Amino acid sequence: MDKTARWLQKTLAYQFQDPALLKEALTHRSAARRNNERLEFLGDAVLDFVVSDIVCQQRPDANEGDLSRLRASLVKDTHLAEVAAAIGLGEHIILGSGEKKTGGHRRGSILADALEALLAAIYRDGGFVAAENVIRGLFAPLAAELPDSESLKDPKTRLQEFLQADGYALPAYRMEKSSGKAHKPVFEVSCRIEALQLSTAGRGSSRRDAEQQAATEMLLKVMKR
Repeated sequence: MDKTARWLQKTLAYQFQDPALLKEALTHRSAARRNNERLEFLGDAVLDFVVSDIVCQQRPDANEGDLSRLRASLVKDTHLAEVAAAIGLGEHIILGSGEKKTGGHRRGSILADALEALLAAIYRDGGFVAAENVIRGLFAPLAAELPDSESLKDPKTRLQEFLQADGYALPAYRMEKSSGKAHKPVFEVSCRIEALQLSTAGRGSSRRDAEQQAATEMLLKVMKR
């Protein structure tokens, strides 16, 4: 692990007191029975805590719902994978032979999980402040470009808030049809607002996706009125 330890010192300015923790954090379940899954679980919590503080500092006037959406936008798997790839973490993940052959060191889910595990290992090895410093350094660029919280709301939420602001009842969603094979279903859902006599339809691979599409179409209609 000497090469990995040098990389870590250069990239994150951290040196492990217990090299075994570093090895565990970087060991994928395909490589050994003792792997990084438990550390990943802990790292998820540590990351959420620090990022929660970051968004609270960045948006002092935001409410709880907006803060939750902002935090989720920062710690989603795609961002974790991007951060992990940017620091070259994939080159140091210990994989089983099957994952090696299929390019597991580049797979987003593996990168994201390994990053969370690494953060937990730093927390275990050096304490909370050490982990916090690493997290703030890694996520500073993303935190500096936080999107408007309104843009993070899903269509159903935005439609609901729009209607409530004008004193209308909530829309009614109804499953109209489901088709397709078990591994590739298609759901068709309608969205209706009785007071406005408006109805839209949505399709998706899940009922939730279909409802979101129907809500998007409805938003376009009600905002034109």
